[in-house]
Amino acid sequence: MTRSTDLAAPPDSQIELAIGGMTCASCANRIERKLNKLDGVTATVNYATEKARVHYDAADVLPEDLVATVEQAGYTARLPEVKPPAPEEEDPAAELRQRLLVSAVLTVPVIAMAMIPALQFTNWQWLSLTLAAPVVVWGAWPFHKAAWTNLRHGTATMDTLVSMGTLAAFGWSLYALFWGTAGMPGMTHPFELTIARVDGTGNIYLEAAAGVTTFILAGRYFEARAKRRAGAALRALLELGAKEVSVLRDGTEQLIGIDQLEVGDLFVVRPGEKIATDGVVVEGSSAVDASMLTGESVPVEVSPDSEVAGATVNVGGRIVVRASRIGADTQLAQMAWMVEDAQTGKAEVQRLADRISGIFVPIVIALSVATLGFWIGTGGSVAAAFTAAVAVLIIACPCALGLATPTALMVGTGRGAQLGILIKGPEVLESTRRVDTVVVDKTGTVTTGTMSLHDVIAADGQDGEQVLRFAGALEDASEHPIARAITRAARDRFTTLPEVEQFTNIAGLGVQGMIDGHAVVIGRAKLLRDWSLHLTTELQRAVDAAESEGKTAVGIGWDGQARGVLVVADTVKPTSREAVAQFRELGLTPIMLTGDNNSAARAIAAQVGIGEVIAEVLPQDKVDVIKRLQAEGKVVAMVGDGVNDAAALAQADLGLAMGTGTDVAIEASDLTLVRGDLRAAADAIRLSRRTLSTIKGNLFWAFAYNVAALPLAAAGLLNPMLAGAAMAFSSVFVVSNSLRLRRFQPLTTPTRGEHS
Repeated sequence: MTRSTDLAAPPDSQIELAIGGMTCASCANRIERKLNKLDGVTATVNYATEKARVHYDAADVLPEDLVATVEQAGYTARLPEVKPPAPEEEDPAAELRQRLLVSAVLTVPVIAMAMIPALQFTNWQWLSLTLAAPVVVWGAWPFHKAAWTNLRHGTATMDTLVSMGTLAAFGWSLYALFWGTAGMPGMTHPFELTIARVDGTGNIYLEAAAGVTTFILAGRYFEARAKRRAGAALRALLELGAKEVSVLRDGTEQLIGIDQLEVGDLFVVRPGEKIATDGVVVEGSSAVDASMLTGESVPVEVSPDSEVAGATVNVGGRIVVRASRIGADTQLAQMAWMVEDAQTGKAEVQRLADRISGIFVPIVIALSVATLGFWIGTGGSVAAAFTAAVAVLIIACPCALGLATPTALMVGTGRGAQLGILIKGPEVLESTRRVDTVVVDKTGTVTTGTMSLHDVIAADGQDGEQVLRFAGALEDASEHPIARAITRAARDRFTTLPEVEQFTNIAGLGVQGMIDGHAVVIGRAKLLRDWSLHLTTELQRAVDAAESEGKTAVGIGWDGQARGVLVVADTVKPTSREAVAQFRELGLTPIMLTGDNNSAARAIAAQVGIGEVIAEVLPQDKVDVIKRLQAEGKVVAMVGDGVNDAAALAQADLGLAMGTGTDVAIEASDLTLVRGDLRAAADAIRLSRRTLSTIKGNLFWAFAYNVAALPLAAAGLLNPMLAGAAMAFSSVFVVSNSLRLRRFQPLTTPTRGEHS
């Protein structure tokens, strides 16, 4: 199943552009401003998904104009393609990985020679130049390219700072080697941390240039490796559909590919098979598991004239369906569109380093120029003036800046993985600080998502154990989820179950058969009445009470008398109530959002302590609810596990997917909770907040050490060892600060082997 171009460009003059060349959130802002300057254009550019969603007036603007505008801003843009993307996509981190590995191999000896006097053999500085040059030129090329783009548009980002600092350090080193005294045989960097005015022509800063490049590349690589995978979520969604379908043509069944199916075709769906596409049942009765679309835990009974949706599962009898919608018109394809729409519309999170750099870079440049002017103006030599000015640029490029985010992220995500929490990337963390509302799905999130037997009510004078024994034996031959729940409970209670003869499945109503000479019937009240097995007042009261709580009740009888009622329902996870309490302790307001019926939802919510319930909502309604909460000023976290939650997870400010759920939900989320324990969601928010605060602390100290050394540089008192020490101390501090995250402890330690 593929999406047509109608989905890529809806008729309301909306188009989606694939943007290339962005290196940070400020790039997205720049493109957005350029596009919005066009008449009749409203654009939203997302750095995370690398897409621009543009509403435009087709009478005034052509799609080609939009592409040209983006290209004029220094980036690339592509119009939507008619054909779907190939399944094999180029790894965006592959090029960065290559640059990082080569740069790291070349940088290690450069730093070692500069920092360890014993390694400074005769002419070591020329080997250092040979190794550092490819790192600064080729390894740092992405930073230089981005810095040039920034310069052309009068802005500054972290790329500007990195490029400016590395080129200044490298350029001065070249000057000192070829025109100064640094290139002479026997030149050394003495291990001195004294503050004294030195002759800049004898100093080289190759280790700073190569080290900064490598560390920043490492940060970019780890960020790219964990980068969003919006396309993967869509592919995973579409993979849920059936690949082949048994079509009835000229009275015979033909197995064809799903792409050959046409509207109006009749196709057969056997028990256990996926329904190929949206349609209407024309023959047969069955139960359909539609939980992926509706979230409702109990299968839906279908019969002729019932509508069914593609990718849902037939769990009952054989049915024949007439296809009513195919391809891009199906509910599944529309869900894929909703997921993409939610991800593209998500507000981007600007990287902290870029925001700081935008202020820091102009100040540093101004200080460097002022230093140059001051020394020349006070009668100092031009060489001394340039030495001090360049020293300002060099010391302003903090090596620790490249370590600030990736080290905290690596330690934080590593600790999270130990606790069953997978954080996708640094852009996720900003949302956790501001989240004030947590919306939880019911089925599979608060509950186990599987039916289980809750109660057995025997009629007066009847043995409850015999009721369960007969019910378990008769339901053993059925594949219905309710039947499996009853049989599972019976097998847990009894070693063996009696043999069943003449078993008959009455589609949509129940089953019957002979057990130990008794004609036993189990199912809905209507089936029992058809056999003249009328529920007693007590049993009817039990049925009414169960259904008022959203549970499912089935009756059982034999030999002309109703013998009992069995109550089946989804089960609340034992940890869910504690998890809701933890949400409240974090200052979050819990809301239950589910496609299940209102009675069942409120009964479950009451058990776990959730006061606000929004029930009986379809996937598109879930997205609307999240949007409404956001419009009210709330910052929303969504916890879910199913395909029907995917679009809402993508729309939420913070999406948390249960790892026990579907791949689609996991792909569309920001955080994945490996265990099916809702308490992990509270721990995930706490860990994310702690990691974010660590990153902020790292960024502060990464700049603080270097800012403290700026006056020394401006005064011309900065020697190479002092510069190296400032770089080393700030790096050690950042790493040590990040390692503190290893001590993070969950509020409740999960038991060994716990999965629900």
